[in-house]
Amino acid sequence: MTPNGKPFGAGLSGFARRMTASGGRTAVTERLAPAVRAMRPAWRMLTPAGRGTLFVAVAAWAAGTRLGWQELFLVAACCAIALLIAVAFVIGRPSLDISIELDPARVSVGTPATGRLVATNKSKARLRALGVEVPVGRGRALFPVPPLAPGKSHDELFVVPTDQRAVIPIGPPTAVRTDPLGLLRRDAAEQVTVELFVHPKIITLESLSPGLQRDLEGQATRDLSTSDLAFHTLRDYVEGDNWRHVHWRSSAKAGKLLVRQFQDTRRSQLTVVVDGAAASYRTAEEFELAMSVAGSICVRAVKDQQDVCVIAASHAVTATTPHRILDTLARGTLAEHGQELSTLAGRAYRLARDTTVLMLLTGSVIPFRALQGAATYFGPDVRVIALRCEPDAPPGLNRSGDLTVLALRELTDLPVLLNAGSV
Repeated sequence: MTPNGKPFGAGLSGFARRMTASGGRTAVTERLAPAVRAMRPAWRMLTPAGRGTLFVAVAAWAAGTRLGWQELFLVAACCAIALLIAVAFVIGRPSLDISIELDPARVSVGTPATGRLVATNKSKARLRALGVEVPVGRGRALFPVPPLAPGKSHDELFVVPTDQRAVIPIGPPTAVRTDPLGLLRRDAAEQVTVELFVHPKIITLESLSPGLQRDLEGQATRDLSTSDLAFHTLRDYVEGDNWRHVHWRSSAKAGKLLVRQFQDTRRSQLTVVVDGAAASYRTAEEFELAMSVAGSICVRAVKDQQDVCVIAASHAVTATTPHRILDTLARGTLAEHGQELSTLAGRAYRLARDTTVLMLLTGSVIPFRALQGAATYFGPDVRVIALRCEPDAPPGLNRSGDLTVLALRELTDLPVLLNAGSV
């Protein structure tokens, strides 16, 4: 007997019945699993309207069987016939080659961007009419494709909005085949994706020299070498010196061999860091203004044959072409954490240790001590200029020690500020 007064046999038999029932359900599930997997693609082809039609057909058939109403059987039959007719429209996989072309692939904010979709029937049979769905950024565009003979093509033109700086992915396109009632849908995706770069708005600046020290020979350092461009002094010849560096006239006067001693030089290196922390900006417009300032300065520096390193929020590039710089600026986005100005300045120091001029671009609410903290990554020989984007304040200039802080109201004020700060 059990403590509750029931015999052991009764408990075991109940446990056995539960185990048998559980085992039976498991066995049934295992037998049905292949059928469920086989039906899954067909279930995905059903649109919400198609699933509703299927539900009505099953429910009407079940109710008609229970109640004996012929009208319900008629409803079920009509729904089933509609689904069968829909199958005839979506059966078969379209052999369609889809390509997307952009002209141009890079535009400035507000400049219209035109795209072209080309659909080609690559099968040997005539292709029925269908639609091509193309993701454009966060939206989708649907293009109708008429019936196509074998080898024939159809193209559609479209315009992409470019009202804000971004990198807009276009694609991959999907050939969509559906029925007139929209009960079934069959997709055939192409692995084709292109990117449209919407660059920040920039302005043309005059040459930044001598503020950014544009020179072909570079800046002299305190390091001495046996071969460079900047002549420093003469010294006695030692075994192993290059005979080409012997100064023969001085050697004749001194009665001993003298060789030229050079001073190491380096090219001017501009590093621009755009603050990517959302807390540094009062509005998104301030961040966009910072991106425009970075683009304007860097493009001018490249034309001045400067070495340029750009840290734009989470993206970085060391480039010598305007396209690469502006492409990087187009990708930059604000973040709540991990893109503070000091963090990005440290990353800039690791990428460009030969920096001669550092520009820190940020918003209107960043404290002054944060600018000083970002500047400490670089040595005293590096000139540091901080530019705060303040659309609601007049442009101005302030110097504190070795740090020059510029306040910018709008992009057109940039040339005047750069001249005032001797940048």
